[in-house]
Amino acid sequence: MKKIVIVSDTHRQNELLYRLLELLKPIDMLIHCGDIEGDNEGMIRRAECPVHMVAGNNDYGNMYPSLDVFEIEGHRVLLTHGHRYSIYRTLDPLYYLALENQAEIVMFGHLHVPVMEKKYGITILNPGSLTYPRQANRLPSYIMMTVKDNGSVEYDIRYLEKPLLRRSKWI
Repeated sequence: MKKIVIVSDTHRQNELLYRLLELLKPIDMLIHCGDIEGDNEGMIRRAECPVHMVAGNNDYGNMYPSLDVFEIEGHRVLLTHGHRYSIYRTLDPLYYLALENQAEIVMFGHLHVPVMEKKYGITILNPGSLTYPRQANRLPSYIMMTVKDNGSVEYDIRYLEKPLLRRSKWI
């Protein structure tokens, strides 16, 4: 079984991400959907696993691509921040992008709101934001992706509750 953590929109406020990584370790992969705004290398070092990340609309001068296509245990994934695809109106451009790239999973950020939907055989995921959540409960969120030994995939949107947020000392 593989544990993959999907995050987005940390906007240079990585303390909560680092605490989350410590609590969840060991993980098999970290995926960041953009708007990192610095400390990319620190994130990679602390993850202690393979990391995929893309540049978001606030990642100026970032050496990371705006689009990445890769495989996770035989599942083709397309990773983008999403700001170039009119995602506030519709997610259809992400479905078309997935079809163009033969991807069965699309991971994106930018909205700061968790999204999980599936149509046309394509799963669309947005983990929300660990730093500036915009959904009704205003809790930081991420997605835990689990790939089972038989190849099946499960996704779980997880919210960080207040006890974790109230800690004054970050690991």
